[in-house]
Order: sequence, then C-alpha cells, then structure tokens
Amino acid sequence: MAKPARGTAFFILLSALFLSGGAICAHAAEIHVFAAASLTDALKELSAPYEKASGDKIVLNLGASSLLARQIEEGAPADLFLSADEEKMDGLEKHRLLLAGTRRSVLSNTLVVVVPADSGLKIAAAEDLAGPRVRVLALAEPQSVPAGIYAKGYLQGKKLWSRVIDKVVPTENVRAALAAVESGNADAGIVYKTDAGISKKVKIAFEVPRAEGPKISYPFAVVAATRQPDAARRLLAWLESADALAVFQKYGFLLAGG
Repeated sequence: MAKPARGTAFFILLSALFLSGGAICAHAAEIHVFAAASLTDALKELSAPYEKASGDKIVLNLGASSLLARQIEEGAPADLFLSADEEKMDGLEKHRLLLAGTRRSVLSNTLVVVVPADSGLKIAAAEDLAGPRVRVLALAEPQSVPAGIYAKGYLQGKKLWSRVIDKVVPTENVRAALAAVESGNADAGIVYKTDAGISKKVKIAFEVPRAEGPKISYPFAVVAATRQPDAARRLLAWLESADALAVFQKYGFLLAGG
C-alpha cells in the first residue's frame, strides 16, 4: 500500500490527536496568535492543517515582537505570543501577563547579510559593510526590534557600529528590511537566514557564523488574559511537536539549544 503524502499524513496525525482528546469541533475556539514577522511563512503552513483537524480558527497577528508585546501590554486580545527574543517575553512575564508555566524557548536562528539578487557587491566579511560600496544598509529598528537589536549587537562586537551607523536605514521589522533590499532601496541588509530563504529577489552575501553571532532565541507562551486557555495550550503543545518543528526547520529555523 502506498504511503500517504506528507500533507495527508500530517492531517491524519492531527485528527487522531484531537479525536483522542475529544476536542475536535465540539468546542471550536478562535485563537489569536501574536507572532514575530520572521515566523510568517512557517505559521501559515502550519495553520491550515491544524484548523482542519481541531476545528479551531487561528488568527495571526504578525509584526515586530516589540510592537506585539506593547499591544499585549495595552490589552489587545492575544492568546499566544511567539517572540523573536527573550527580552520582550521577559517584560511581559515581569508584569504577570503570561500564563504561569507555559513559557518555552522553542527556536533559534542566525543572521545573514543579503544583497539584491542581481547585485555584484561582494561581502566576504562583516568589515566590508563599512566599505564605500555599501551606501545604504537596511536593518530592522536597532533600538527595539529583535532582528535589529541582534544585528546592532553583532556589529558592535565587531567594532563596526560607529562606522556603519550613518548608512543604516531602520525599518519596522525584519521583513521590511528584506523588502528594502529586494526593491534595491538598500545596497545590503542584515536579516535572519530564514527570511533570506523565502526570497528570490535577494541572495546571501555573507553568513554570520553562529558561534560569532548573537544568541537568538524564540520563546513561546500563553498570554495570561487569554479567553481560550485550553485551546491556546493545545496549540502551543502542537507547535512544540516533532511534526511542527520539522516545518519550522524546513524554513531554516534551528531548534533552541541545538
């Protein structure tokens, strides 16, 4: 007998999980997931089979983790928060805005320097970003957005920040930094490797070695004010499952602690 296609097997596994728990369809919930922009593609792929199997609806609010954390602090209706750094989650936990015991560090990532796909610009090392051929460098906002904070920290460690700061164009989030390079409005940009992997309009010019780069961590947690605590917990558990993690890895994410 032929094996079912991966998508079919994925759905069968999910259906079995929810049927065994008696959760499918009977108590459908609308789960509001506030998630870092870099998780966009993986979450969209994961959402459809989860919704089909569970009967729940996933509503994604995607953006800079700093903005999402502020929205949660201001009372926005969030059930799950998937952050691109620990600091934003720390802030919410300090104010008791997370459901106790649900916080998990799930994923990691690395930084890369990207240039337009048709660019002849060569970047063999981080120091090349300070050279005259890089006139505009796109980063996510380096004072508040995780991808920008990570990039700034890396450049500071290389003693390059003061040499490139006048070239930096800060953007709303990491996907906006990627878009600036895609459009040719920036000569280069520093983004997550996962973001570079989803674009055909850029190419990776330089990969920051993981050992030299910042420690990038994606913590997930249920928000304390959730109106759907059971549904939010189930979704969080699923996002940590082997099959869900395989989807994240397909998009280039690393596992936390790996």
